[in-house]
Amino acid sequence: MRETDPMPEYDDLGLPDTDLALSATRFARDAEHPAVFNHSVRTYLYGRFLGEHRGLRPGHDYDDELLYLGCVLHDAGLSHAGDREQPFHVDGADLAAEFLSGQGLSDDRVEVVWDAVALHLNPEVACRKRPEIALVSAGAGIDLGPLGPGGPALPEEYVARVHAALPRLHTAAVLYDEIVGQALAKPHKAPPFSFPGELLRQHTGKPWPTWRELMTAEPTWNDYEGYPPAG
Repeated sequence: MRETDPMPEYDDLGLPDTDLALSATRFARDAEHPAVFNHSVRTYLYGRFLGEHRGLRPGHDYDDELLYLGCVLHDAGLSHAGDREQPFHVDGADLAAEFLSGQGLSDDRVEVVWDAVALHLNPEVACRKRPEIALVSAGAGIDLGPLGPGGPALPEEYVARVHAALPRLHTAAVLYDEIVGQALAKPHKAPPFSFPGELLRQHTGKPWPTWRELMTAEPTWNDYEGYPPAG
């Protein structure tokens, strides 16, 4: 074990131990709520499990360090440093890219992590991308709820071991409060019909505007002027 290893208690989980992975771990751990950090590391473990289920081998079919970096930084936008002016997943992608560029990671590798973080809320898009991107979204999703029909079940003994090392600490509730808290302070971070916007709508009870209301708000192109009503 290295002297710089910030998580010796997790050694048996097989996390990447490159210098960059350890630096990213320290960065995320220090910046995020403990529940968000634990969720981020579990995202890697479960994403790796899903990759194995699909026959993907780390070091052969995907870059394990890049997968870990995308996972451990995927909710960096929910940290104080990541709370900027875009939806949290975009702010988080920007913060992750800044951190990794500062660590000397090449631009092409930084771009993979940026995409993984920015797309993790869009599994229907992420699943079409390279494994280092797809497995971040998949791992985060399975940590918050079961997959749809046909998805593999996580082995109970494995889940128990992961939760013992990385307790949930009310993960779903904390994520909700972090996202909604940002949105209440900066509503432009939660635009209508987005994931943050939906959580804000649930919190406030305020209804969405209709499509026509959005399209006829000032300033308008008058696209509905003279248009026959549907019927």
